[in-house]
Amino acid sequence: MFHYTVETNKTIEDTITSLEENLRKDKFGVLWQFDIKETLKEKGVDFDQPYHVLEVCNPHEAKHVLSQDPMVGYFLPCKMVVYQDGNKTKIGMPRPTALMEMIPNESVQKTAKDIEKRLIYCIDNSIS
Repeated sequence: MFHYTVETNKTIEDTITSLEENLRKDKFGVLWQFDIKETLKEKGVDFDQPYHVLEVCNPHEAKHVLSQDPMVGYFLPCKMVVYQDGNKTKIGMPRPTALMEMIPNESVQKTAKDIEKRLIYCIDNSIS
């Protein structure tokens, strides 16, 4: 699968707070958070589903992979989403390994595996 997605009974706000805390522990920061529902509302478009996109980055890892292949920048920063689906909150991301398969560089792919493992750990620790 190209993505990793799990669900929780937590609210969106509590899920985002927990995710940010877990990311920070692993030296990832949230560069930007985009509330799609509110942004579309500001533009006059009704969208009833709460949906948040977070762009996250570990600056040392970003420098490392960009130094190996500048094309990696097409996939940075990593995206994570938190949204409402029925009565559940879902949290997920595109898998870095799936994206980096397009970069023919074994070292980049090895780093993508490590990043993916760490981000999944952050997600999994944010749902309970």
